[in-house]
Amino acid sequence: MAGAAASAARLRTRAVFDRGRSHTVTIRGDAPRNRPSGLTNPSAALRGVQNRPDESTGSGWETAGHARVRRHGEPEVASPHPRKPGAPVTRSRHSGGHGAGQRRRGLIAAGAIAALAITGALSGFHLPLQEIDPGAAKAASEVAGSEVIGIRTFTAPAGIRVEADLEYGAREDGTLLTLDVCSPAVPPTVSTLPAVVSVHGGSWARGDKANADWRNVCLWLASEGFVAASVNYRLVPDATFPAQADDVSLAVEWLREEADRFGVDPSRIGVFGGSAGGNLAALIGAIGDGATDTGARVAAVAELSGPIALDALSGLSAWLQGITAAYLGCEIEQVADDACAPATDASATTHLDASDPPVFIGHAEQEVIPLVQSLGYAEALEAVSVPVELAVVPGSHHSIGILDEAMRARVAAFLHTHLG
Repeated sequence: MAGAAASAARLRTRAVFDRGRSHTVTIRGDAPRNRPSGLTNPSAALRGVQNRPDESTGSGWETAGHARVRRHGEPEVASPHPRKPGAPVTRSRHSGGHGAGQRRRGLIAAGAIAALAITGALSGFHLPLQEIDPGAAKAASEVAGSEVIGIRTFTAPAGIRVEADLEYGAREDGTLLTLDVCSPAVPPTVSTLPAVVSVHGGSWARGDKANADWRNVCLWLASEGFVAASVNYRLVPDATFPAQADDVSLAVEWLREEADRFGVDPSRIGVFGGSAGGNLAALIGAIGDGATDTGARVAAVAELSGPIALDALSGLSAWLQGITAAYLGCEIEQVADDACAPATDASATTHLDASDPPVFIGHAEQEVIPLVQSLGYAEALEAVSVPVELAVVPGSHHSIGILDEAMRARVAAFLHTHLG
């Protein structure tokens, strides 16, 4: 197949639900897996998007109702640069199965290496193990208020099994890492199921796997036939990047190694996150090389309202710059000037290549995380021929606050398409 026919064959469309209204967004499908040429700095590309008011708001994504649609025939945006040699670096596992250290797809910053050196020097001391146990305020959902919106409109059916506070690892400072597993009532004929690791939001500084909203996410995923693992990870200020990404990576590996225990197909594990959890979900999907059915790799990513390109926050809100500075261990002025060194490693857009899994992105037009973050992420994925679905809804609700019945159907369909 050649010419226009070949181009048409590489594109597919999917309905994007918009609080009862359906729009269509054009998705890059089975395009050739070669990396297009062009700019090598995704931050520059994103700045170009956010500094072009009224010009489609997202480079190649223009408004059609409340969704963004790729303009047919428009040249693709410049690709993000490939994974930088030597960054990120794999890390060893604190505890786990055979070969886990070699299969680690985590990130180690210089500060983490220094912390390990200090831990080694103090190895004669026995640190007590202590589970992450944030207070009520710190454990609260990132969805503000008590309005019944998004995931709060979901009522779990009977029969879902919840195993709470399962330990998936421990850190050098004695922190126990735990997760909850929500399993569907499985028919006897089903031997293995797909799984989804669920990552809560909260500015990397608060939130909890078991607050009411994220427990509902876990139950919803199980109701869709997935084994859901809802993860707690270390929070700011006790831990800064890359600790959070390391913890989520470890949870993926743990679930894969415990596949028989939960009836999971280890080749069909995805990740879902919202807000800061969306950032982490996107990052887990992009880091590492090789097949998406080994180590900490995942076969699908779904994220809502994630701040994705942390190295491209110049000109955006002081609030977003402030929480990012705390997360990355930088001064807010460095983040505002796009001069915070760890931001590169913490941005999924700097790690993308054609081997990465398909991605679903959901975002509200007027919410606290600027829409340009999701539009730029979609462009970067398309530029390296990674299948992407983008759903933009009206209003200002954030993260799983947009996970209403229509959005749940959209996300579930995406996950079933790519995980089974």
